[in-house]
Amino acid sequence: MDHQHTWAVVLAGGDGTRLRSLTRFITGEDRPKQFCRLYGGRTLLAQTRSRLAPAISPERTLYTVVKAHERFYADELADVPSSRVVVQPSNKGTTAAIIYSLRRITSLAGDPIVGFFPTDHHYSKELRFAASVRLAAKVVMSRPDTLVLLGASAEHPEVEYGWIEPSERFDHRFPKSLLCVNRFWEKPASHVAQALLARGCLWNTFVMIGRVSAFLEVLQSAVPGMVRALAADRHLSASELASANADHAYAALTPGDFSKQVLSVSTERLAVLRLGNVGWSDLGTPERVMTAMARSGLRSHWPSTPQNENLENLAESVS
Repeated sequence: MDHQHTWAVVLAGGDGTRLRSLTRFITGEDRPKQFCRLYGGRTLLAQTRSRLAPAISPERTLYTVVKAHERFYADELADVPSSRVVVQPSNKGTTAAIIYSLRRITSLAGDPIVGFFPTDHHYSKELRFAASVRLAAKVVMSRPDTLVLLGASAEHPEVEYGWIEPSERFDHRFPKSLLCVNRFWEKPASHVAQALLARGCLWNTFVMIGRVSAFLEVLQSAVPGMVRALAADRHLSASELASANADHAYAALTPGDFSKQVLSVSTERLAVLRLGNVGWSDLGTPERVMTAMARSGLRSHWPSTPQNENLENLAESVS
């Protein structure tokens, strides 16, 4: 077993409710955004796979999905071995998805370094992003008790993002852009966001890299009940993880957000790597999609409708 090899988990189990107005225009159905071709001719999931490949081997990449979305991901992930597709019985939020995927990686590889990557992101400078992922993995090799978050340099006082308030330099063996974490601010009020921007705080991209054991330790400390519930069928094989036992465990869970439940109470175990100018955006609203398209000179291939023409006009207005 080679612990130097980093694994990836692509978080693709969301329902895409925030962007549903746009995805309905594009597809004519309630297709989650990660399975939509918003721009560039590829789905967000396909773009995430391509973006990660220079940093982490596709052979060590897992995809966390939910059973109800099978018709959307079956063809797209047809080239991925079944052991690398973690099918949750239902969407219970990011905390459950992370626990469930950590269990799979433990069964496959023991205690490697693992990174978690959402599928609703845009980076205009993807090679810089990949370099930051590799640097974060290098930090974790040296500091295996630490979880490294990637923080995007804030460009405006955004009230719909989570923010990370950094403090002093984390470790002088690494670049100055690696900082300790003081606290999290989740969707702050406008005046708070203005203050966070002025203090050089960062947007939380929710990209995280650390040892499997370190993730499990902070989860056990923050949400021991959820860890116990999802460990009840730990003796099942990989092919049985979507069994009746797992269905029952998931049905009893209360949905949870990993940032709120775990990261916000584990700051002593965290470091944040300032990404700098990588052109990051969370594609959570039609307006953000349009802005990302305009920045990168991308065009949509959506069916022509009056609503979509209005969205195209918006894209031109922000370019």
